Amino acid sequence: MTIELNRRAVLVGLSAAALAGCTTPPPSPKFPQLTFSHLPSFRLDVQTLDIVDGFRVLNQADVAPGMPVPPAVAARQWANDRLMPVGTSGSVTFTITEASVIEVPLERTSGMRGVVTNDQSERYNGKLAAKINIANPARRLKGEVSAEATRSRTVPENLTLNERDRIWFQMSETLVNDLNTELEKAINQFLQPFLIR
Repeated sequence: MTIELNRRAVLVGLSAAALAGCTTPPPSPKFPQLTFSHLPSFRLDVQTLDIVDGFRVLNQADVAPGMPVPPAVAARQWANDRLMPVGTSGSVTFTITEASVIEVPLERTSGMRGVVTNDQSERYNGKLAAKINIANPARRLKGEVSAEATRSRTVPENLTLNERDRIWFQMSETLVNDLNTELEKAINQFLQPFLIR
């Protein structure tokens, strides 16, 4: 009798362990840090660098805060890596004015056709914008540049959470790379008096 009860307990334990093994989600993907330290810094004739989050998440459909690397985090890293104050007076302020990725539900196929159709279910509209204000009162100089990047991407309805995170990471990476390109042009064109070669 005791042996029979023990066998049942072992079988129940093994069944529970097997079921738990079936529900284990795949491991979350690891994403690299988005940095720009491989690029030359802009050596600026100012003393300090301030980074300001000048935007607010106002739209409930904005998924940016939940992304593996939110666009705002990537933009702050850009400023830390590329804007280098090397002067003795003045300041440069990097303000992130927009860092959103809005999720827009898309219309899906209905009826029997919808059962066998893999529709695009959401579109993600990303926007990353920033401005750079720079001033050196000792030299009586001021300057400002701004740039923005936009990207849009649709995803299928059968997307897994890990696949979605990969797409979100790629969106942040593309947005900040586009912003980098635009800011590079603007700095070299309009902030020449502040650049120390």
